[in-house]
Amino acid sequence: MTQPSVSETRDIDAPAARIFSILSDPAMHPEVDGTGMLRSAVDNSPISTVGDVFYIKMVHWDLGNYVMANHVVEFEQDRLIVWEPVVYSYERPEYQSSVGHPALRQWGWKLEPLSDDRTQVTEFFEGSRLPEDLRKFIQDGEFWRSAMVTSLENLERIVNLSGGINRELSQSATATPFTELFNGK
Repeated sequence: MTQPSVSETRDIDAPAARIFSILSDPAMHPEVDGTGMLRSAVDNSPISTVGDVFYIKMVHWDLGNYVMANHVVEFEQDRLIVWEPVVYSYERPEYQSSVGHPALRQWGWKLEPLSDDRTQVTEFFEGSRLPEDLRKFIQDGEFWRSAMVTSLENLERIVNLSGGINRELSQSATATPFTELFNGK
């Protein structure tokens, strides 16, 4: 596994397999997301191996609506999922030239069982291949840290829900400016 640029870890009172079943379901990614950018999964097929591709509809304050094709590059059942996003489509025509270009970053989740009913969960971002100006803008990944903390909080809440998805999940300090930009505030 590539050394992450930034990561956040949380111990969650649940078996690794239960947590992994949420993380390997693309439909759950928007529910876990702490950035406020993920909208919905295009396909609800579970992630099951290296080479799988899952598509997520997203929104960006400047780029508008778009779809990312997330290529799974590392996978270990109940332990690890790592993907590299590639722009699949943009709603706005002025951004079409970047469709199909790798995003030069990785996102992932690592699970380490601490006991039968407790798991250390780490979300990570790796962006060392990004252009220098973008690395500087996202502070070598630090930009995403508060969203990762919120994602871990959301994941824990989802894991512990007895039924249904709580649509009142937390948004991070990263998500708040995104939401304000999306809503034109």
